[in-house]
Amino acid sequence: MNPDEQLFQRFGKEFPRGAVLFREGEPGRDMFVVHEGRVRISKSAGGQEAVLGMLGPGEFFGEMSILSGNPRSATAACDTACKLLVVEQRTFEAMIRGHGEIALRMIRTLAERLQQANEQIENLLLPDASMRVVHWLLVTAERDARAGGVPGAVSLEEIASRVGISVAQSSDVVQRVARTRVIQVQGSGVSVPDVERLRQFLDFLKMKSQFGELA
Repeated sequence: MNPDEQLFQRFGKEFPRGAVLFREGEPGRDMFVVHEGRVRISKSAGGQEAVLGMLGPGEFFGEMSILSGNPRSATAACDTACKLLVVEQRTFEAMIRGHGEIALRMIRTLAERLQQANEQIENLLLPDASMRVVHWLLVTAERDARAGGVPGAVSLEEIASRVGISVAQSSDVVQRVARTRVIQVQGSGVSVPDVERLRQFLDFLKMKSQFGELA
């Protein structure tokens, strides 16, 4: 039996698609590691569900409540059928104390999540749906570029869930922004051909909003 199988035999549980692992505001007693499947992390924003991230095999979540003692800051649900490692608080603390590489990986992951949280807060503070959509597309394209890849196409449904608007609103905004040619609509996907042009367009929208308020 390989190490992954041993871990799953000890800590593993299976969950069906749609299973809610924990909800925002609940106390946290366990952390989770994705063994198979995909988990959706979301947060309530303005009456809508804003998706903060999709986590796949090898990624972990739920550790913040254990570390801080605070309630869950988001909701976690299985986007597909999942096999997860469920680690209770005492075991988790022993793992951190005894394995420096786990602690280092966790620090790096938490730093990335802090950056993403800051981006999410910045997005939610923008005054209208057009700016939130453009900002999210820009942040996503920049992240893809930093990872060495080409910015990929995203669906209207993903855009809507990420910025807390309806799919109909997402479609309307995308069609209007696409007329400026800073984004491209290909079938049901939206792509960013030029990251710098999109950044300039977002700056234009911000200036337009500011001058509109002064007028």
